Amino acid sequence: MKAIAIKPGTANSIHLRDVPRPGLDDVPDGRGVRVRLIRAGLCGTDADLAAGEYGRAPKGADYLVLGHESLGRVVEVGPSVREVAPGHLVVTTIRRPGGSAYDRIGRSDLSTDSVFIETGISGAHGLMTEEVVADAEYLVPVPAALEDVAILTEPLSCITKSLRQADQVQDRLDLGEPRRALVTGAGTIGLLATLTLRLRGLDVSTYARRPAPYRNSDLIERIGARYVSVAEVDLPRLIERDGPFDIVFEGSGAPELIEPAVAALAPNGVLALFSVTPGSRPLQVDMARLNQAVVLYNRVIVGSAAAAWKDYAQAVTTIGRAEADPATRGWLSGLITDRIRGLDADAIARHLAGDVKSIKTTVELEAGE
Repeated sequence: MKAIAIKPGTANSIHLRDVPRPGLDDVPDGRGVRVRLIRAGLCGTDADLAAGEYGRAPKGADYLVLGHESLGRVVEVGPSVREVAPGHLVVTTIRRPGGSAYDRIGRSDLSTDSVFIETGISGAHGLMTEEVVADAEYLVPVPAALEDVAILTEPLSCITKSLRQADQVQDRLDLGEPRRALVTGAGTIGLLATLTLRLRGLDVSTYARRPAPYRNSDLIERIGARYVSVAEVDLPRLIERDGPFDIVFEGSGAPELIEPAVAALAPNGVLALFSVTPGSRPLQVDMARLNQAVVLYNRVIVGSAAAAWKDYAQAVTTIGRAEADPATRGWLSGLITDRIRGLDADAIARHLAGDVKSIKTTVELEAGE
């Protein structure tokens, strides 16, 4: 069968290749589920992989199949599977167990291993292919009514985990009741974070580079959030005008925003760091002032990577809630701006190189059969 793959660590190596078709017996104890992929999503992680920034092939292979955002349909299940059945829509989780204590208790998203196993990223082939076989425990059911937008589950699951950790920090406060939030970045992650916070009833300011109006700013304002451009006001002025903020969600990937993001926090506030910037970006930081800002006002900085099964399930619930609410119904479909028909390696490479500007690009796999 066909798949889109790269040679990890080699820039511009995206290619279409034949790969072995998996079998149910690849998963022990009758727990295998065969899933035919409907679509895959492209994101910044895929772009970094395509640029050779990182990535690791599975043991014994010299290539890595891309794809960690997916939606598929179950076509066959092993004799021990009870969680899903043929015809069900599913999203596949990304992290796979390593050797740490957290991996052994089913929380590989908190793994303390130095090298993670992540589908389509590191040590495990991905989902940009015709079919996959996975253990049922790595599959999250999706209602049929959400088929058009469920491809957003994986990025939303990571936001869900990040904000869940922020909630856990806020729970230490006897009077904790967050009211204002700041989101930095207005790409897919920033948009989904803005939606999630608005669904919680928070007053949200989303801070990004590009001047309004454009598609992203329109989407933000449509759900009652406030879009603010760097060209309009600098961050200190924004904090003075609209802050301070009980939650700051850093989704821009700009490391120079981390220090001022701490200053944006209200006393007892939480800074949730989500984005990862590859490579090295030396910055001059006044660590004494940063330390004072955190310690004296009981502020907390929390990082978050990957997501647990329950975060995927909660993400599906959030998508369902957004689609059911008249104020946000249809909003998520506005994030899907480009669709590549079939496993077109050249078109995928162009998108990942930034030649096509979009919010979310999907690879429509059923259309390519």
